[in-house]
Amino acid sequence: MDSLSELMVDELKDLYSAENQLLKALPKMANKASSSQLKAAFTGHLKETEGHVKRLQQIAKILDIELGGKKCHAMEGLVEEGSEVLEEDGPAAVIDSALIGAARRVEHYEMAAYCSTRGMAEQLGNDQVAKLLEETTNEEQAADDKLKAIAQDEVFPEAADENSEENEDEARSVKGKRTASAK
Repeated sequence: MDSLSELMVDELKDLYSAENQLLKALPKMANKASSSQLKAAFTGHLKETEGHVKRLQQIAKILDIELGGKKCHAMEGLVEEGSEVLEEDGPAAVIDSALIGAARRVEHYEMAAYCSTRGMAEQLGNDQVAKLLEETTNEEQAADDKLKAIAQDEVFPEAADENSEENEDEARSVKGKRTASAK
């Protein structure tokens, strides 16, 4: 890589790969989610992700570049990690909590990548590209904020309640065993 311009193109290809990987992962996450708010967040972000791909294609036209041919290994790892949750069984709110954690890691990766690439575009004087990248960054931030709110307002409290109920059941079981052995 000999120039900031070449680096920016490489980053755009990486983002294009990342977004396309998410197009496949988000429906699976939505199907696994139990919370109606979380399902809606994943479904809504799928639509936004389709828009992100289109926006990247628009940038490719502006810069007269091709976006294919690169695989985003970071997103591949994040998606793979998130896929592990899809295989898990457990209380619904706990699984939803794990899905939120996986999705927020993805959002933070994307925000960092888009911000960095936007900075390159600004430095290179490509304000049109920078503006398009800023739009996506703002949508990624909004998605993360929405996931955070769902976690704090609904999913984490339910998961904590399930944990409390489980602890109470265990305590009753232990107490019952002690009573039986005392007789």
